[in-house]
Amino acid sequence: MKRSFILSVSACFFLVLSFSFVLSLSNPPLLGVHPLDEKYFAREVIMCKDDSKSFTRDRLNDDFCDCVDGTDEPGTSACPAGKFYCRNIGSTPQFIFSSRVNDRICDCCDGSDENDGSLNCPNTCIMGGTVEYKTDHRFSRVQDLGHLDTKQTKNGVTLDDFIQKVKGFLKVIIIVQLVIASVFVVCRIFHRCARSKRRRHR
Repeated sequence: MKRSFILSVSACFFLVLSFSFVLSLSNPPLLGVHPLDEKYFAREVIMCKDDSKSFTRDRLNDDFCDCVDGTDEPGTSACPAGKFYCRNIGSTPQFIFSSRVNDRICDCCDGSDENDGSLNCPNTCIMGGTVEYKTDHRFSRVQDLGHLDTKQTKNGVTLDDFIQKVKGFLKVIIIVQLVIASVFVVCRIFHRCARSKRRRHR
């Protein structure tokens, strides 16, 4: 009885741990930041990229410009010199001027530049990355500033797009493995409990 209780508690703990890991994987990336810069912004104290000063992580995207070069506001329009990175998964990633963030015009095909809730931009990125989305200039504008080196593979898919797809695929594999492992552990516990009950009744 005591052993089955310990096994049940262990299984519950394993399930909670698995689901918290899955939730941590599903956290959205930092708004307006290129994937290669995510580690740069993961520190508690972050240097402005022009080395002029530093700021704490809680001042990141707080809608107040601390760095002249806009390092601290990648996801807002607070810094005039800032750049916002559109991930545009399924299409061409791009940088836009930060002045275009939350200006009520959908510049990124994934709609990430309009993130204050005042405008609902549909995700119009075309999956596969081989077809470039053509926008209707009455409602949106698309401009690549040329600051992003989007190296393309032979079939036209950008390297960033490929990396994002691989990350997504790996997340799905990890989630499936965790679910299978959780089901296996629970089934094993119930099987042992049933066997121990049968032994006691003999």
